[in-house]
Amino acid sequence: MSFALTESARAWAVRIRDFVDRDLIPWEVEAEMNEGKIPPDIARQHEEKAIGLGLSRMDVPKHQGGLASPILDQVAAVEQIGRVTNALGWCYGEGQQWMYEACNAEQVERYINPIWRGERHAAYAITEEGAGSNVDDIEATAKRSGNGYVLNGEKWHVTSGNKADFFIFQGKVVGGENDGGHALFFVEADLPGIELVRTPLYTHTYDHHHPIYRFEDVVVPADNLIGEEGDGMAFTHGWFRRERLMIAARCCGAAARLLEETTAFAQSRIIGGQPIAEFQLIQAMLADCLMELHAARLITYEAAEAHDRGEDVKSLHARCSLAKLYASEMAWKVADRAVQIFGGRGYMRENVAERFLRELRVDRIWEGTSEIQRLIIARSLLKRGVAGTIGG
Repeated sequence: MSFALTESARAWAVRIRDFVDRDLIPWEVEAEMNEGKIPPDIARQHEEKAIGLGLSRMDVPKHQGGLASPILDQVAAVEQIGRVTNALGWCYGEGQQWMYEACNAEQVERYINPIWRGERHAAYAITEEGAGSNVDDIEATAKRSGNGYVLNGEKWHVTSGNKADFFIFQGKVVGGENDGGHALFFVEADLPGIELVRTPLYTHTYDHHHPIYRFEDVVVPADNLIGEEGDGMAFTHGWFRRERLMIAARCCGAAARLLEETTAFAQSRIIGGQPIAEFQLIQAMLADCLMELHAARLITYEAAEAHDRGEDVKSLHARCSLAKLYASEMAWKVADRAVQIFGGRGYMRENVAERFLRELRVDRIWEGTSEIQRLIIARSLLKRGVAGTIGG
């Protein structure tokens, strides 16, 4: 089995790296020093260029105007987005394959296609104070009433909620034959009953906030139900698989950027008449970073190829967990070593290592903690064996 990137994937990587290095990275420090904000006209330019490059429609079916790109191509592109700090890479929304499988034609035209065209912006309202990685613990409810549903619940960590004009809300059905089943809904952000509780401050400096919202007797039409009652968890699992794989890709990009910056610094920093790159303990840290990055890339690329080969979905679920687990833990270790090599400079917010050390920590938490990923991997191993989990 070959792990080499295809010609198409390499071309995507080159194009997106150029965009990241030329357009996004130069704004990192300004964003860091201004609560994540950059000038609005620059932000618009970034979104327009990302959409023009095709980033927002890589996973969109061709009959909907998308590219239907292989997952390996998508991973190669998103890996380059991971090179930039301060969420500047979050400059575009994207249509995802699971959305087209879940939504009807009217919903696609009203909500999904406008996302990747930059006309609408969405936020996921799933997590709750007492329900994180185990989504089944949510207490939010959706009760049928006349020609619609009444939604209630408090949602935490609603990423990009401050930029969204609609939410994808997950609740448990109350009553009827699907009582207790999960359901997803499109919810316009300006509906009565939606209250911004507060916007907590987080470790990273992003202009994309993670507010807490309260949904109190929010009425949505039945047409806003995504799929059928009880389908919610299946769609969430589809979203999780993609997000976990793309987190792994971004982590690889971040680690590569860190290794490049740290290596250059080690070669130029002179102590006692010689570059610190000649010190064996520095070399050992750089070697560990390179080895772990290479391993993470191979795991991530292979998981992407498994999607393109059409492997069993349960195997894909485990592979995505493997990629997210290894890559997220790898990237944070690389950032920690980078700070150590930069020394005092590495503790300055203007330094890329300091920013990544803060930003990468959450990748071991969101979309399923490292502990949850280990459980998924172990359970797959016990049920399907080595070959059924990672091939053989």
